[in-house]
Amino acid sequence: MGKLTTHVLDTANGKPAAGVAIELYGIVAGARLMLVRATTNSDGRIDSPLLQDYKFQAGIYELDFHVGDYFAALGANLPQPRFLDVVTLRIGIHDASAHYHVPLLASPFAYSTYRGS
Repeated sequence: MGKLTTHVLDTANGKPAAGVAIELYGIVAGARLMLVRATTNSDGRIDSPLLQDYKFQAGIYELDFHVGDYFAALGANLPQPRFLDVVTLRIGIHDASAHYHVPLLASPFAYSTYRGS
């Protein structure tokens, strides 16, 4: 069965981003439906898949990464309003039997992502 996993790397400080709040939404008829809230562990990962087994379906999803709060908690000198606060990634799942891994590499002023394994 398929699953959706993620992790967050702090590229400004060269370490896993521990304590980042993440929310997962399903997009249904154009509306966001909250599915999961989680927080990254000391390795920047979520302790279990965000979705798996029968809950993991083909469709459109959004991941909200609260990186602004993370960098503020580290004491980063952030402008107000923050340049990056919540990074939202909209992803499409077409094969519910596959593993989709969506890492986020973030700093206070930039981010990147990719489909990992």
